[in-house]
Amino acid sequence: MEIGYKLMAEAFGPQELVRQAVRAEEAGFDFVEISDHFHPWLYSQRHSGFAWSVLAAIAARTERITLATGVTCPFIRYHPAIIAQAAATTALLSDGRFVLGVGAGERLNEHVVGRGWPHVTVRHEMLREALEIIRLLWQGGYRSYRGQHLTLEDARLFDLPESAPPIAVAAGGVRAARIAADLGDAVFATEPRPELVAAYRDAGGAGGAYAEVPLSWAADRERAVASAHETFRFGPTGWKVQSELPNPINFEAATAFVTPDVIEESFGCGPDPARHLEVAQQFVDAGFDRLALVNAGPDPDGFLDFYARELDGPLRGLRPST
Repeated sequence: MEIGYKLMAEAFGPQELVRQAVRAEEAGFDFVEISDHFHPWLYSQRHSGFAWSVLAAIAARTERITLATGVTCPFIRYHPAIIAQAAATTALLSDGRFVLGVGAGERLNEHVVGRGWPHVTVRHEMLREALEIIRLLWQGGYRSYRGQHLTLEDARLFDLPESAPPIAVAAGGVRAARIAADLGDAVFATEPRPELVAAYRDAGGAGGAYAEVPLSWAADRERAVASAHETFRFGPTGWKVQSELPNPINFEAATAFVTPDVIEESFGCGPDPARHLEVAQQFVDAGFDRLALVNAGPDPDGFLDFYARELDGPLRGLRPST
């Protein structure tokens, strides 16, 4: 079991994200993963710094902890050649401590460059082509590629790490889990759905299974619930909503009727470690073995201290219930 800490680029500024990553290494986490967004989900989050700059700063300030994107869409807003270059450079700067997390994206972030928002079937086709281009460039030499959606012309990466970074592919459904098995080294999800891990394994996927565990630490439960509701109430809307809305104002409208009670049902809220472990157990039971803890509470340092004191050992000891 590996335990990670989610760096919410929508909820904190770049300098604070670097500071939290340093603290997470000190607290004993195995990895940090950062969201790669152009917009925040909600106006209450207030931030959306450039993830790749933050990763470079974290690489310079840390020694042991693994870094990951959670996750990057390697097409539309970016071209996969740029992501191949960014990932290779980040792997070099971190001395091999980097995992490239990729996914089919959200309209929230990708529509800004004016290239439209394709149907999910097309996005999965584009994701496959993007991964083929990235892996092609990581082989070295001049490379060209012509797919149905994406092209590469006479391109070469001159700075490559000795070993290519692992690729974790986000899956909100069975089709994406199969892409993770075909072209990735791991699968990544945000819901405790055993069918996602099963689809990945059935398609031949033999790597790790990453998941984000929703928690909210505060000294009292009511404050933890209120904080999670203020900044993370987009979570219960589900992936079909999260991938399709274009701007924070749309998420403000879509979450107007998400009550604190709904948040409390899915988040581990408050100071009781047993509740946090209960939420994490759902993901372990679903087959995930790399848990990225998402803290929606108001006090990041309090949560990191709580993790080191109360959660580190018990989380690592979790095993599937059946």
